[in-house]
Amino acid sequence: MKLRQPTDFLILEELEDKGRNVATNLAAHTGKSRKNINTRLPVLEDYGLVSKIGPAERSGLYEITPMGKAAVVYRDQYDDVDDFESLIEGPNAGSVEQNGGTQAGFVRGEDEVDDDE
Repeated sequence: MKLRQPTDFLILEELEDKGRNVATNLAAHTGKSRKNINTRLPVLEDYGLVSKIGPAERSGLYEITPMGKAAVVYRDQYDDVDDFESLIEGPNAGSVEQNGGTQAGFVRGEDEVDDDE
C-alpha cells in the first residue's frame, strides 16, 4: 500500500469527519485539485480504504471504510512501519470502528461488517 501524503490522508480525514462525499466537495475541503482527488479515490478504493456507493454506478459518491478509519488512526506511524497495510488490518483494526461504522453496514442491508474486506 503506497499512500500519497498528505493528499490521501486529507481525503480519508474529510470522509471520516463529514461522511460520504464526491470529488468536487473533497477538493474544495482539502484544497487539492478535483483532478488529483479523482485520481486518488479509485486508488484508495482499491486499497479498501474507501467505498464507492450508489445509487448509480457512476455517481462518484464515496465513503470511508473501517480500514480507512484505521488508516487515519495510525497515520502518524505510516512512515515508521514497513507494512502499513498489515498494521491497519491487524487484530486491533476492528476496534477503531467509530461512530456508526457498524450502523452504516446495517443501513446498507449488510448483516455483518467483515473486517477482511
